[in-house]
Amino acid sequence: MSDYEKNKNKILQLINDKHYKPLKQKELAFLLQVPKENRDEFRQMLKELVDEGKVFLSKRGKYESTSGHTFIGTYTGNQKGFGFVAVEGEKDDYYISARFSKGAMNGDKVVIKPLVSSYGKRKEAEVVNIVERANSYVVGYFQKRKNFGFVVADDRKLGEDIYIPKRKSMDAVTGHKVVAKITNYGDKNHKPEGEIIEVLGHVNDPGVDILSIIRAYGLDVEFSQEVMNEVAAVPDEIDVSGCDNRLDLRNVKMVTIDGADAKDLDDAVSIEKKSDGYTLGVHIADVSHYVKEYSALDREALKRGTSVYLADRVIPMLPHKLSNGICSLNAGCDRFALSCIMDVDKEGNVTGHKIAETVIRVDKRMTYDKVYELLVKSGAIKDCDINPETIEEEPEYDDYIEMFENMLSLSGLIREKRMKRGSIDFDFPEASITLSDDGVPIEIGVRQRNLAHMIIEDFMLLANETVAEDFYWQELPFEFRVHEEPDKEKYEKLVKVISGFGYNLKFNSEKIYPKEIQKLLKKIEGTEEEGFISRMTLRSMQRAKYSTECSGHFGLAAKYYCHFTSPIRRYPDLQIHRIIKENLHGELTDKRIMHYNNLLPEVSFDNSRRERIAQETEREVEKLKKVQYMTKHLGEVFEGIISGVTDYGFFVELPNTVEGLVRMASIPDDFYLYDEHNMIIVGKQTGTTYRIGQKVVVQAVRVDKQLRTIDFELYVE
Repeated sequence: MSDYEKNKNKILQLINDKHYKPLKQKELAFLLQVPKENRDEFRQMLKELVDEGKVFLSKRGKYESTSGHTFIGTYTGNQKGFGFVAVEGEKDDYYISARFSKGAMNGDKVVIKPLVSSYGKRKEAEVVNIVERANSYVVGYFQKRKNFGFVVADDRKLGEDIYIPKRKSMDAVTGHKVVAKITNYGDKNHKPEGEIIEVLGHVNDPGVDILSIIRAYGLDVEFSQEVMNEVAAVPDEIDVSGCDNRLDLRNVKMVTIDGADAKDLDDAVSIEKKSDGYTLGVHIADVSHYVKEYSALDREALKRGTSVYLADRVIPMLPHKLSNGICSLNAGCDRFALSCIMDVDKEGNVTGHKIAETVIRVDKRMTYDKVYELLVKSGAIKDCDINPETIEEEPEYDDYIEMFENMLSLSGLIREKRMKRGSIDFDFPEASITLSDDGVPIEIGVRQRNLAHMIIEDFMLLANETVAEDFYWQELPFEFRVHEEPDKEKYEKLVKVISGFGYNLKFNSEKIYPKEIQKLLKKIEGTEEEGFISRMTLRSMQRAKYSTECSGHFGLAAKYYCHFTSPIRRYPDLQIHRIIKENLHGELTDKRIMHYNNLLPEVSFDNSRRERIAQETEREVEKLKKVQYMTKHLGEVFEGIISGVTDYGFFVELPNTVEGLVRMASIPDDFYLYDEHNMIIVGKQTGTTYRIGQKVVVQAVRVDKQLRTIDFELYVE
């Protein structure tokens, strides 16, 4: 340790001493007998201790210990200037008024000091130090003035506009969407300052709206030249002459089943019916054959973590030459794969399995809708919304009908077994957004799922469980997909709320059982309150994540689970493919095991983080397109269902998944109050109530493109 660090620790020890009384800088220097010629260095050490959150500077200029009466947490801003800080282990957030925020911005890691306050029921605090800034860059709308400009951030939680000197504006004009780098975070007397580093285009230019969200979440659209140089060396077709060590399955009939517009086909399936059950093959693209550990491709894939699917584009984890080319299991093409071949009995149990490097050739590229049609035509699916007589005969599929019928039967066995153990199936309507060529939303509907979707889902889940169990018992380093039990406090709230609807959940302080949630979802099926209770149940759940510990998957009621089936679009799958292949080749030496033990915790954490960013980006783009869609439907009347109730109004969801708010103040004929206990809104004079699940007729009255919100009002004829 250097003399500088020793002296710094000496200052910290003094300030943390229980007998220490807060002193100003000069008093501290005198107490520590710091020579005058070393005062600059002394001031620097004090500044560093404050910046690190180990010491804080009071309003009177005295240095105090942070231990005991300060906390570190994450600041959540509000566009009005105030904010809240969440502290780990604390039940409630701390309220931070604008004058006590010290220039903190949304997402910043801060040190706070609690205040004696009477702000409602919420605890109040002041920010005494900003430990870590969350925002280095801001995406927003540029407004030009004569000698300067400023950026109004898209994220209104950031609060302050960013001042931009004229010389650092990149000649942006009013109406441009820009990316600004923050060069000075300002203080209570000065706005944050920045410089424009990219002009995305005019706010009304096609694609700029989504590009703004992409930039706000820090997603890279293009690949670096180093990555593309590596991709250029990848062949267009595989060389089968050097694959003697692979199991050759090119004569095994197999198909891919995906959406009609899918281009990255990373899973194929095969099936053989036997006297005692089935042999199911799940064949996954061997991406790790081309993406080697620590290569530029690998580093970029880890950085991205996942492909991101937006309304008008896909931001792939891997370049198209891999994702849509040699790694995609295109029909009629020889491809390298990693296969999980499972023997499944008539009760849906896996009685044996084999994981192998293979070479395959897909016979047919199928879509979900086509497989569904063929099964309806054959009579395997009955009581559906398609008349078999209206489906045309297509001889090219005759040789595949029996295969699909076997898949349907096996899928049913697997699903029945999963449901018996308590697997939870949340079947929320998913929006399908149709855009014009210039990105304008033309139509919003609900994406349809059918039994063909469920077949593939069941097969992929089974392969994921089988691979996870195999590597758990081998006690090798691995990356699992885990889902912990629901938060008990949230679960208790759920139990209380659903009791008001006449439902109950068995619950004790020791254990929560997924089977009980499954039973609840079955009971509410088809009821008016189904959507609300399903969403509230989901909100009581923990977020699934990646982990080196196999702690089980609560939602699937599975002891062992991983992500094995999508290495083209998810890094965790690619990561475990490497481990599986090294194990198959006997290359998991003690040195390699130690390597993975050191590597995987950080990789798992980062994969989980990147997944959340992708989901948030996808959600924000969907909200944006719904708002844009509703701008053309203002004044129109819709029937919807109340999906949520708050103290400021209630949310209404339309059949096409668009959701808007009916504000309390806009409800006619009475003064309405929020009954938190019963989660209803009640008219003070009339007693009229509005509750979750209730059908209402509303009129679209306004949208806010900046906040991405939609306002409805109750329609009265």
